[in-house]
Amino acid sequence: MTLPTAPHPARDPAADLQHALLSRLKLRQLALLQAIDRHRNLGRVAAEMRVSQPAITKALREAEDVFGSTLFERTPRGLIPTAAGDAVLHYVRRWLAELEATTRVLTSLEAGRSGRLRLGLTQQVPQKLLSAALDHLLHRTPRMAVLTREGTTDELVAGLLARELDCAIGRSYDGDATGLVQEAIYQQEPCLVVSAKSVKRLSRGPLDWAKLAQLDWILPPPNTPMRRTYNAIFVGAGVQPPVPMLETTSIRSMETVLRTEPNAISILARDVVAELEAAGHWGALPYLLRWSLPPVSFFTTKELDALPMVTELKSVVVRVAQGMQTRRNWGHA
Repeated sequence: MTLPTAPHPARDPAADLQHALLSRLKLRQLALLQAIDRHRNLGRVAAEMRVSQPAITKALREAEDVFGSTLFERTPRGLIPTAAGDAVLHYVRRWLAELEATTRVLTSLEAGRSGRLRLGLTQQVPQKLLSAALDHLLHRTPRMAVLTREGTTDELVAGLLARELDCAIGRSYDGDATGLVQEAIYQQEPCLVVSAKSVKRLSRGPLDWAKLAQLDWILPPPNTPMRRTYNAIFVGAGVQPPVPMLETTSIRSMETVLRTEPNAISILARDVVAELEAAGHWGALPYLLRWSLPPVSFFTTKELDALPMVTELKSVVVRVAQGMQTRRNWGHA
């Protein structure tokens, strides 16, 4: 009598691929894929890695064999990532960023630091918040190594999701970002800012957005949260948003233009303008703008939200922001 054979268990392609990655994938293959993505040319990759082009071709073939997919397509414009290649490169960047961060933390610990934190900032973060954050981080015992990076909120969020930053302080983010944690901590009041020499001339008459739109505007870059906010203000006033003379988030660039252009104008947070008015190069127009800027927010990721050095920094920044908000509210009372 022949006994029935047990059915073979169904294969799980995802489990097979995970096993292949765990057993065969090497860090140097990740570095290779990142270099190919950067150069899109095997000859330049070979020159950078100081090996022959046939060796690079073979290494790419081996990496694609591990992932079980063609990762780059050869075209007249060079090597272009396939859909599978784009998916792999997304994680390659994160894996290598995490590795770089780990080496920096270990180096900091070896040097007697308590760790290393990477903090992102927009240029319109009030000086008191920035000072409180850096004072907390740099005066821990033992001291902490700190990296700061400035950028737009969109750029900082991208840095967080790519594991290039641990936390950030910027404007609230309205995009789709799985894994992002943000908390609004401070509400700023907007004001119109112009050259100090032009304040009296441009303050004549009531607030008129149609007339203001004819001036030389300094606005944030396209597709940023602040640019979308400002465009909505003009549209809400029945005015076509102006074509800006300068697109920037750089305070230094704004100050340079406002110093030399009599009709230059921008919108900034009133407390940031107050910090910089002492230099005498710009001033706020005396109009009350009856809307709010997107709130200053603290950002991190779900993976890092419970990390002690992140939660401690957030509590310090939130406490200082609440104090600033209370004093400002009393000033308006």
